[in-house]
Parts: sequence; structure tokens; C-alpha cells
Amino acid sequence: MIILSCNNISKFYLAKEILKNVSFSIDEGEKIGLVGLNGSGKTTLFNILAKEIPKDGGEIYTQKNLKIGYLKQHTQIQSKNTVFNECLKVFEHLIEMEKNLRILEEKISIEGKKGDSETLQNLMEKYSNLSEQFSNQNGYGFKSEIKGTLKGLGFSDEDMDKKVNNLSGGQKSRLALAELLLQKPDLLLLDEPTNHLDIEAISWLEKFLNEYKGSALIISHDRYFLDNVVGRIFHLENLELKTYNGNYTEFMKKRKVEMELLKRQYENQQKEIERQEEIIKRFLNYGGQRYIKQAQSRQKMLDKIKKIDKPLADSKKTKLKFEPKIKSGRDVLAVEDLGKSFDETPLFKDVSFNIYRGEKVGLIGPNGIGKTTLFKIILNNMPPTCGEITLGHHVNIGYFDQEQTDLHLDKTIIDEIWDENPKLDYYQIRTYLSQFLFFGDDIFKEVGDLSGGERSRLALLKLMLSKANFLLMDEPTNHLDIDSKEVLEESLKNYNGTLFVISHDRYFLNTVTDKILELSKDGMEEFLGNYDYYVEKKNQIEEVEEEDSKTKTQIKLEKKKERKKIEEKRKIKRKATELENQIILNEEKIVNIDEKLSDPNIYDNLEKVKQLTEKREETQRLVEKLYDELINLED
Repeated sequence: MIILSCNNISKFYLAKEILKNVSFSIDEGEKIGLVGLNGSGKTTLFNILAKEIPKDGGEIYTQKNLKIGYLKQHTQIQSKNTVFNECLKVFEHLIEMEKNLRILEEKISIEGKKGDSETLQNLMEKYSNLSEQFSNQNGYGFKSEIKGTLKGLGFSDEDMDKKVNNLSGGQKSRLALAELLLQKPDLLLLDEPTNHLDIEAISWLEKFLNEYKGSALIISHDRYFLDNVVGRIFHLENLELKTYNGNYTEFMKKRKVEMELLKRQYENQQKEIERQEEIIKRFLNYGGQRYIKQAQSRQKMLDKIKKIDKPLADSKKTKLKFEPKIKSGRDVLAVEDLGKSFDETPLFKDVSFNIYRGEKVGLIGPNGIGKTTLFKIILNNMPPTCGEITLGHHVNIGYFDQEQTDLHLDKTIIDEIWDENPKLDYYQIRTYLSQFLFFGDDIFKEVGDLSGGERSRLALLKLMLSKANFLLMDEPTNHLDIDSKEVLEESLKNYNGTLFVISHDRYFLNTVTDKILELSKDGMEEFLGNYDYYVEKKNQIEEVEEEDSKTKTQIKLEKKKERKKIEEKRKIKRKATELENQIILNEEKIVNIDEKLSDPNIYDNLEKVKQLTEKREETQRLVEKLYDELINLED
């Protein structure tokens, strides 16, 4: 059942168009990801749906009494309540209901002593009805629900009694998310809900949303999160919205094929237009009434062709390449029995590990466990309580700080780079800045006026120019859009230095790292693989325990299922090969038809031209169908 639909929504800011003819619908219980470059209009669309700003055109239809809950990306709650009591506000109706139940209990007790059976009977009926409502709305469990939600989002038992006004910005954002989830609206609008969440909290949120009966429209740059939660993608680009079935990875596969097809169609159309223009020119040069008429007829046909827009190139992507100036020794970092305490309160202890040249190492662990503190100790910005740190021979460290404290807010962009790289000339500086999407007069903006994403790009440029051979990066994908994340991932994969990175971005960890270090208060655990390998190993102990408890019959059944899966994979592989061969064969047919159509003499036989054109369109449709089958098969 459709709970919300939009038809041709448009929005302008002054003369600038932000959204154009945006149409879509959302079904009951559906989870959808909304993706697009920064500035593409995603938050504007959310503000329109939440009725915070008006639309300038189109219609929005909603189910009767539809309750929409909106989590903004930047939320600052101001309240004198404690964290727990702030969440209690969501259940004021239940608290009031509970008070009425206590009042009724007192009245029933009084009337019971009087012996007035009719009044007592009426009170008993009221109490029964109200008690049933209270129970159905989780009246006996809402306090446990509050605690469960807050703990799931990373709040500890001690945090429950903290004053809201004393919380950090990240904690306030998590509290706003908790309140919204407890309200259980029919449609959740979530703008970057995984910001300020650690991996454990994100996993909890994924589970919550997968079990949530309501619908959700989610703006997120967390690709791993989108893969685990959504079943459809809305892509905002060039003011318009397109929908794709499947999660983020499936969307990217379809998008890639779509862009290849679009590119091919554009190139083919350009060739055809060029060919027709050449024929028209030739006919006009021949002169004579017959040729002039044919030329005019062809020109009319050419004018009616719906031109395919040229596919967007990658020219607006950041160009990032890390290259170390010198090669370090094999041993890059050795940490032995490291510990850190604050006011005799231990943060972590017994931390020992080694990092070697060329390794890409991910550091994970819950918020507050001391990951950034560990980096500060390695950088010699903070002393350890105990233990030793040894840097290897010729190790030069480059540091990306998630708070970007090394940026000077009062400097211009160009001075921020030039002051640390005085040997570069003006032209070189502008070239580097343009590669990081700082163009024209933008380079004279003050750093303090930049957005979070722009500051991240500037910090990455400084890191790139440092030519360091050991990169320490603290949450480098924060504030970056998906395209920028993919550029960063590609550059780090190609980096022949050593990387040590703190990240909650599981997609990034999967793509870039080849070793995971998990920090806990009791030490460090090492996993020789990417994030998926880490998850697999963490679950292995539980799987072994389950395996030990299985009967022989269960083991036989599972082996049979495994053999069946292997056979199915073989069938899929054979089918994929068959489809690929059919695609190649039919694309060759299209090339042959194009060659025939390029012969000017064929246009003396218009019937033959018509047959070939129809055959080409039919074959093109078949190729597109085969591509769809291939994508669905790979999914």
C-alpha cells in the first residue's frame, strides 16, 4: 500500500532550480536510500516532505493521518532534563494513562467498601478497558524500551542520568535519533543517521530498521549500511530523481551498465547525426530539385530526433594520489604493553601490535575506547601511562585529524596550502586546488567559511603534499560524499606507503584495509583481513560451538545444502557465459546493420532502410534485455 507519493515536485531558490519534476512513491514498510552528490537537493527534498519549506510545483499525496518523523543531520537539543527523562517525554500519554489507572484503583477500593455494585461495576469496566489499552501500547515495558534504545545507540547506564545540556554534539544527535525511533512514526526521514555512531551502534540501528514495521527514507553516505537496510535507491542527479530496485551495490552495478549503454547510445547517435549531415551536404552540393527535396526531408527528420545528452564525465571528481617521498624500513611501528589512564581511571591497557611497510591497517573499537588517544600517543602529542612505542627507520608520519585542528580558520584556502609548500609556484598551487574542486575565486575564501566536506578535501590535499610514507588517518571519510569516498579509497589502495586508519565506515574498511586491529579496554586483537573477514572470525567461535551441538543428521543435511549451493553457482556461471556470448553476437549484428546504413546507395531503397532500422531497434532492445538478465543473474 502506498503511504506517500510525489508528482512533479519542483523547487527554486531565487532563480536557481534545485528540484525538477521529481516523482516517486513510498510503500508501507519500505526502506529506501536517497543518494546523490552533496548539493544535489537531498535535504531540500526532505524539508519539503516534512513541510518545513514549501514546494514550488507539483503535488504530494499522503495516507490519511500519516505520521512523519524527521531526523536532521545537524540537531542541537536544549533541555534541562536528564537523558532518560528526555526520552520519557515520548511516552507522556502512557504516563498519564498510568496515573488514571492508579486513580481508578483508589476509587474502586472506596466503592468496594461502600458496596454500591452499579458504580463499582462501571469503574471496573473503565479500569479493564484502560488497562487493556495501556498493555497494548507497551505501558508495562516502555521504560525498558527507552533503556534498550539508548544502550543500542551507545549510551551507557551512567549516561542515563546526565543532563542533556551537558552532552557533546554527537551525543545530542544520538539522543535525537533515540527519541525519534521511540516515537515510531509511519515514515522515518533520516538524514545521515549513522553520523556519530560507532560500528556496534550502526549494527544495532540496522537490525532495528530491518525489523521496523514503518517505512524509512534514508540519506546516507554509509554504503555498507545502505546495503544492509534498503531495498530501493532513489538517485538525485541534475535536478531529477531516478529509482532503482535493490541495495546500494546493486544500484551501482545497474548504474555502471546504464552509463555504458548511455555512452554507447550517445556515440552511436553522434555518428548517425554526422552521417546524415554529410549526406544532406552532399545532396545539396549535387543541386537539382530532387536532391534538394531529399536534403530538406532528411534535415526535417534530423531536427525531430530527440538528442541524447552527453554522459557526465569524471571531470568534477577530486584527483587524489598519495606518493611517499622516501621508502621506510620494513618495521614501521612497534607498540608493546601500552596503557593509558586519566586520573587513575584506565582507558586501555596491555596494547601490543606491529605494523610493517606496505600494510593497510584499520583500527576499530567502540566510541570512547581511546582510538584517537592512541594516535596522539603515536604522534608524541600525549604521553602514555606505560609501555613503549618504536617508530621504524626513515618513517615520516602524515596525520589526518577528523577535527581538522591543523587547519588555520583565518587563512585563505590558497595560503593554507602555499604557506606549508613555499617551493610550489602560483600555477602549481592553483592546479592542485582545482584537482580538489577549488576553482576560480573560491581559492580566496577563508578556511573558517568552508563546509565540512570542503575542509576534509583541503586537509586531504595537505596530507597528499606532505609526501609521508606512514599515514595516520582519523575518520577520513566523515563529511565526504560517496564519489569523494571512492576517489579516496582508490588512491589509498594504490598508495605504496603504510596506512593506519581509524574508521567506522565498514565499506571503506572492506575496500582498503588488509588488517584489522580491534581496541578494547583489555588490549588489542589482530585480524589478518578486511572488515568482512573480521566479522567472519568474530562469529567463528559461536559457529564452532553450534557445530559441536549438532546431530549427525543435521550435519548431513547441511552438507547436502552446501552441495546444492555449489551446483546452483555452476548453473549461474554457465548461464552468465551464455548471456555474454548472446550480447556479443547481437552487438556484432548492430555493427553490421550500422555499416549497411552508412552506405549512401541504400537510401534509394527506402523500404530496405526501414527494415534495417526496425531490425536495429529490435536487436538493441534485445541487447538491453540481455544486460538486465545478466545483472539480475549476478545479483
